[in-house]
Amino acid sequence: MPLLDSYDIIFAGGGTVACIIAGRLARADPSLSILIIEAGPHSFNLHHHVQPARYLYSLGQGHTFSKHTSVQSEVLGGRSVCVPSASCVGGGSAVNFLLYARPPASDYDDWENLGNIGWGAESLIPLSKKIENYQIPSCRPSVHGFTGPIRVSHGGCDTNIGKEFLETAAQYDRDRKMSTSVDLNDFKKINVYGPWHKYIDSQTGKRSDTAHHFLYNLHNFDLDPESSNHKVHVLTKRRVVRVIFQNKRAVGVEYVAREDFDNGKPQVQPRIAYASRLVVLSSGAFGSPAILERSGIGSTLHLSQVDVRQIVDLPGVGENYNDHNIGFTPYLASEDSDCLDGIFSGEDKAIEPYLKEWEAQGSGLLAHSSIDAGVKLRPTPEELEELGPDFKQVWDEFYAGAPDKPVAVLFATAGDFMNYDAPSASLKKFGMACFTAYPRAVGYTHITSASNPWAPLRFDPKYLSHPADVAVLRWCYKRGRELARRMSSYRGEIAAGHPKFCSSPPGSDLGKSLKAGIPASVVSSTSGPVAIDTPDIVYSEEDDKAIDDHLRATVGTTWHSLGTCAMKPREAGGGVDSRLNVYGVVNLKVADLSIAPLNVGANTNNTALTIGEKAFLLVAEDLGISSDSGQR
Repeated sequence: MPLLDSYDIIFAGGGTVACIIAGRLARADPSLSILIIEAGPHSFNLHHHVQPARYLYSLGQGHTFSKHTSVQSEVLGGRSVCVPSASCVGGGSAVNFLLYARPPASDYDDWENLGNIGWGAESLIPLSKKIENYQIPSCRPSVHGFTGPIRVSHGGCDTNIGKEFLETAAQYDRDRKMSTSVDLNDFKKINVYGPWHKYIDSQTGKRSDTAHHFLYNLHNFDLDPESSNHKVHVLTKRRVVRVIFQNKRAVGVEYVAREDFDNGKPQVQPRIAYASRLVVLSSGAFGSPAILERSGIGSTLHLSQVDVRQIVDLPGVGENYNDHNIGFTPYLASEDSDCLDGIFSGEDKAIEPYLKEWEAQGSGLLAHSSIDAGVKLRPTPEELEELGPDFKQVWDEFYAGAPDKPVAVLFATAGDFMNYDAPSASLKKFGMACFTAYPRAVGYTHITSASNPWAPLRFDPKYLSHPADVAVLRWCYKRGRELARRMSSYRGEIAAGHPKFCSSPPGSDLGKSLKAGIPASVVSSTSGPVAIDTPDIVYSEEDDKAIDDHLRATVGTTWHSLGTCAMKPREAGGGVDSRLNVYGVVNLKVADLSIAPLNVGANTNNTALTIGEKAFLLVAEDLGISSDSGQR
């Protein structure tokens, strides 16, 4: 028989946003009984969560991620891509790359202009300030917050890779500015090279996530879900199958464990938990639309394909999938470079030299993300010509009237987080990473099973289906390569991570046609960087095609999935209204990155934090709870 439980509020998913809402509600009204049902495990004080530099090993192991494999794409040469999503208490904030990046103010204004009153920059920027404890000296109080729970710092040390990136940019890229004190995250800064900050506590060196700062520090919080000593219960390693309705009012959920299935078939009845006041879906861009579809909320076509009885026709559910497309290029580094390759391996022997400093002082490479510096790029007029006619149309329609929107984000990494094999295992590596800020491609995700929440999804992110997206990544590859080969630590290029160029040596006919330019051929080894005033590499049409082929063969996710339960008008493909209520039913909200109606030009954790704070205000107001009492 099903296990029957009753709560005031149930959260389907225990990620970034759910932790904020649940933690603030528990403080605002300690009498509330709250159940969080999370697909993954707890993250409480586990070293691979709280020690920042271990994030890559966690991603590779996959214990705290759900992996979603796309359909095969002709555009990508017939290959599928894998997009992991966080699966643990704290969600993405507990496992991400820790980068502190805010979107342009115009992104939020674009949300409000769709009809979402209260979701513009004027309303959301104060919430972005509210949640943070900004630990960077010499900043503007008008832009940042200093009393919130989520710490922001520069991390445990400065790497020489980061310093060289900024020094090189200052001398080489005369079209843009460089400042070691500039605030790259004031909601408007573009085309300035500067420090990249992180969600790391400057005092302890620990990751600053929503699980530890909203849930695990609740009074009398108990990791035992059966304990009666607390009002917030967290069930881990469970997934919600569907929402239970009575006359289109959400009254509870069915949930299961993975072991409840054998070869995709249920072996036991789903367990049931009832919610007397509210059900909130907070399972992310993949999980939340899947729950809606299994609950009978979605398009007639998709629900009929999996034999789900429709209760609300909502064609936008699972559509509007957005992400950022990443390109990563590896380089060989000098022996004295500060690289995190050893820590990224996850081996205790490699981590041991850094562990004592981290434990004693909260500093060093273990309190780092490998990323110290970057730039939000918009093209110069000359570069706009280089990007070509496909991008020019996008520029005229989207970017020209929004001067705060970057076209791409470029940063240097003190380590190789794509794990390309170097010629020798002893050689250190660094990288140039870039991602498109607003890809034109928009995809979808839909369920393949009516009853098994662990079944794979039918998913297509549509990466590089628009030629403008390819042009931006090609441009970023070239810009990053010119910076990398001028950095002091540069010792060559790892061929496996570069295009297969066809350029001939300078003495050949093609080489002569390149005049003073340097051919595109990969430099497998060198004793040091080229001079700052060295001519740029010249790329032939064949070389550009080689870059495009390489991008199609390697492009991947930035783990920034959003948009699949979009906060838009119902007739425009929306899934929720501006109060996060699911259209066509009552007592059911969605609160996570899936509600973002349009993409944002930054890493998405800051946007998730802001959504969490806004969602708490909306939920508290609906429940008649004072939001002021939910503060610290």
